[in-house]
Amino acid sequence: MPTKNIVIGQKVNPVKVQRAKDLRREMTEAEKILWQRLRANRLNGLHFRRQQVIDGFIVDFYCHSAGVVVEVDGGVHQQQAEYDTERDKVLSSRGLRLLRFQNQEVVRNLDQVLTCIAEACAASLSSQERGRGEVANTVEGKRRVDPISSSG
Repeated sequence: MPTKNIVIGQKVNPVKVQRAKDLRREMTEAEKILWQRLRANRLNGLHFRRQQVIDGFIVDFYCHSAGVVVEVDGGVHQQQAEYDTERDKVLSSRGLRLLRFQNQEVVRNLDQVLTCIAEACAASLSSQERGRGEVANTVEGKRRVDPISSSG
């Protein structure tokens, strides 16, 4: 069973807290665009946090009520694929659903990205299957969900 309260009560390294604050000030253009549509409960009343520390990892956007993590990937993620895979496994083991979008997807297809996020949150909230652990990737605006293997 996943931990119900991931954010409150976790021990967070002060260096990670400072790094998360720095990342909030240094958001990419795609992250800024998406944040303007997620902040202040603008997406279907869902509350998102940005640059949230979870289990020692900093995620781009996080909706606690739905257990959904949204990552906006740029060029750096091509160089850290192994790290991202390991991070995805850890977060998925917490019962979180991960959605990944490329920077250009957010910029070119913002409405489709928002629809995908809203649908993932709605599905998580309605089914309460937060223990399922999935990673959703998008390719040219088409959503694909990849179950995370429990072996590792």
